[in-house]
Amino acid sequence: MDPIRNPYAPGAGQRPPELAGRDEQLRTFEVVLERIARGRPERSIVLTGLRGVGKTVLLNALRGAAVRAGWGSGKFEARPEQGLRRPMSAALHVAVRELGHPVPDEVDQVLGVIKAFAQRDAPANAKLREKWQPGIDAPAQTGRADSGDIEIDLVELLTDVGGLAADVGKGVAVFIDEMQDLGPADISALCAACHEISQNGLPVIVVGAGLPHLPALLSASKSYSERLFRYTRIDRLDRDAAEVALQSPARDEDSEWGREALDAMYAATGGYPYFIQAYGKVAWDVAPRSPITVEDVTVAGPEAEEELGVGFFGSRFERATPGEREYLRAMADVAAEMFAAGEELDETESVPTAAVATHLGRKPQSLSPARDGLLKKGLIFSGERGRIAFTVPHFGKYLRNSA
Repeated sequence: MDPIRNPYAPGAGQRPPELAGRDEQLRTFEVVLERIARGRPERSIVLTGLRGVGKTVLLNALRGAAVRAGWGSGKFEARPEQGLRRPMSAALHVAVRELGHPVPDEVDQVLGVIKAFAQRDAPANAKLREKWQPGIDAPAQTGRADSGDIEIDLVELLTDVGGLAADVGKGVAVFIDEMQDLGPADISALCAACHEISQNGLPVIVVGAGLPHLPALLSASKSYSERLFRYTRIDRLDRDAAEVALQSPARDEDSEWGREALDAMYAATGGYPYFIQAYGKVAWDVAPRSPITVEDVTVAGPEAEEELGVGFFGSRFERATPGEREYLRAMADVAAEMFAAGEELDETESVPTAAVATHLGRKPQSLSPARDGLLKKGLIFSGERGRIAFTVPHFGKYLRNSA
């Protein structure tokens, strides 16, 4: 098989050649865009799922739909060490420019509000040279989105941006990846702002993507967040969608997969989009001819697993401290013990924190620093009180095989 024509694309956030299994989410979003544009009430959207299920890819596809609908859009990735003001300002700056409002003075006024919102990231007594400059030519507006209270300021900012969009019969969509990494104050402000713009019927929508515990973080911030967002869980592909993800790109290159090869691929990848692309790329390269056979998949397996072990699993494991790695390995061992005892485990291998402490012969309180560090790094999450789980599918298997 010609490696130059290999259609598979294993990369972080890289769109696969065939976005299989996400038609429902794309159709629903197009309806949301149209309803908001017509002044109908709609909720902002939160996508949740494990790593490797394609949340970022879907987020980018939804942004593409917003652009095609003529909306202004902006996107940023939340980071634990960064506040909301700078990335939100940059995203809205792009969105306002995309709107194409015909009155320059009104555009400059809103850009001035965005600038004031961004500059408030610095202390009130900071000198001009110490304030972050967002690259907006318009002068900063005084008395709007610059109070220093992030909740008040974000409400005012999105209200002004929404008004500008309404003038031209369009909308604004802000896309936030890794949304669980926003700080508590920023999450609270975002919920309050979404609530306000929804009540006022403004054409602004926030689309966030994050790990499975993101809904719990939003609910802990504002009780009404359970009704504020449309929550959509992004999961692994079913057997039919996984086949489309492999077969359709191959046929575009005048090749195909054998039936047994597709069965073997689903067994190896579990239907996770990232794994499908990783295994698919290697299987294509090792296959001597079309159709790709089950023997080709078998030969490709070790190389694909080695690549995942270095890039997908290993890179995450290396980010952990020695104490955190010990905690991760203990989680994997406890999950194996639970499975051997007849308990069913899902792909996250959720285990009791008390069992991890018992396995290590430590008091649970002494393991809090390691657990909290892994939570902040996004390597584990707590789906329910007293339990902990991997954010990366098959991570427990990787740890046990590499022990």
